Amino acid sequence: MPTPESEPARPHRLPAAEGVTGPVPGTGPGGAAQPVRALADRKRQPSGDEARGRAMRAAISAIAEKGTAAVRMSDIAARAGMSTGHILYHFGKKDRLLLEVLAWSEADLGARFQQAADEAASPAEKLALFVRYYLPRHQGDERYALWTQVLAQRHDDAGRHLLTALSDAWEERLEAILREGQALGRFAAVDPSEFVIRAVAMLNGLSGDVMFGRSRWQHASAHSFALSALERELRPGGRA
Repeated sequence: MPTPESEPARPHRLPAAEGVTGPVPGTGPGGAAQPVRALADRKRQPSGDEARGRAMRAAISAIAEKGTAAVRMSDIAARAGMSTGHILYHFGKKDRLLLEVLAWSEADLGARFQQAADEAASPAEKLALFVRYYLPRHQGDERYALWTQVLAQRHDDAGRHLLTALSDAWEERLEAILREGQALGRFAAVDPSEFVIRAVAMLNGLSGDVMFGRSRWQHASAHSFALSALERELRPGGRA
């Protein structure tokens, strides 16, 4: 269950939209006052990819803090600086919220990992990037917390298919790194499928440790531990 390695991309509470909140007289029956805020907010609502990104990052933060059961669409709207109507547009019903947010989060993270991997100079560097993106950065990692809440829910066939596809995507990335290193003679000739199973099982176990707050990782790096273990297994025979 991967997580971002760069702090600037960490989901965070977004500022609420600014605007005048005082009422002005209306022209309808009875001269009822109409809030300027609603008009101002409609003008300030982001659109397209920007709006979806803001909504998704706000949802990740709100879910991590409040939990799936307690979070409301209005909580997400407040963090995103958007109207509740715009949030409903992106998510529809609340029961779609977790999977919608997770799918966006994984697509965003996968794209950023791939960009970093494409700039890496060697398979060894790509392996280090993979471990860094996969493991939670700290106990309160919001994206990893999202994974744990998703896995705690019961899902229909469509939901299980999505979760399997998201997990498979990271396994495929790791296998591609391994095969590239083997082709260049940098990695040992281990069975790719078996190596990926072992590696992902270890990374998932370490991730649980970090999120649980095990004291062993307060003064040691789970990333360094995992990378060293993988490098030892992949070291070609006879190489020191």
